[in-house]
Amino acid sequence: MSLQEPKDERNQKQPGEAAPQPQDQTEVIKFAKQSQSTANSAIIPSLFGPGYGTYEVRPENFLLSVLTHTLAIGALLWAFHLAVPSKPPDRIAFNSTPLEPYIPMHVGRAAGGGGGGGDASKLQASAGTPPKATMKQQFTPPTVIIRNEQPKIAIPPTIVADLKIPVSQIGDPLSKLVAPSNGTGVRGGVGSGSGGGVGSGDGRGLGPGSGANFGGGVFRVGNGVSPPRAIFSPDPDYSDEARKAKYQGVVVLNVIVGADGRVHDAAVARSLGMGLDEKAREKVMTWRFDPATREGKPVPVLVSIEVSFNLY
Repeated sequence: MSLQEPKDERNQKQPGEAAPQPQDQTEVIKFAKQSQSTANSAIIPSLFGPGYGTYEVRPENFLLSVLTHTLAIGALLWAFHLAVPSKPPDRIAFNSTPLEPYIPMHVGRAAGGGGGGGDASKLQASAGTPPKATMKQQFTPPTVIIRNEQPKIAIPPTIVADLKIPVSQIGDPLSKLVAPSNGTGVRGGVGSGSGGGVGSGDGRGLGPGSGANFGGGVFRVGNGVSPPRAIFSPDPDYSDEARKAKYQGVVVLNVIVGADGRVHDAAVARSLGMGLDEKAREKVMTWRFDPATREGKPVPVLVSIEVSFNLY
């Protein structure tokens, strides 16, 4: 005879019988919500409550982190600001060429111009002082050796200029030759140039320039010549080489501003290097001016422009 264990009819499922249902659906829903809340708290910590289910988040740590990141971002922005080059407003310094050898008396700044002449003599022009200056038309060019001693109309020699110069023995102020000579130039006048003036230039004035008046070929500011005024002056760019080296300084350009207000030429008078000379000249050539004026009319003028390169 075999012994059989008693069967527990409570745990046995009869064939065809449905699975037992929970007695209280409210308890199931409550348990599910609690499980979801616990999972969310493990993913998203709370600033002022328990976080990660194991410890509390301290508010002072959070605020310290925010402050640290704010300071770090501010430091980066300030460093970027220091690395970006900026330029203070450009200063226009007006050029004045020394003309003392041609001007025996103090007359301030002289306007531009020049002259020259001669009669193709083999000797250089003899030493002397320029003749009387006038702004009227020149009828008789200056001469040391008078070829026509009996002219039909005797008119004193003059040069075209707007300054009164004492008249003594006519000649080239720069010459050291004492013997009388009109110089090696041509087309009348005295000197090695041409045009009926005095000096090495080309014109009816005095000096190494051209046209009339004293000095170079264009006017200078002063003596009735008003300065030009910049109306469009964009900032120059920094070269990559100078920016990497944090190089700073000033480039000085001698600029000819035409009667049309445009820059006709820009030559480097004081170099800075590192590619900044080219950058300054390239940008200044695009500038526009209200032109210089003389007696109400626009005239070309030579000025010096200082272009500053600074890193802030």
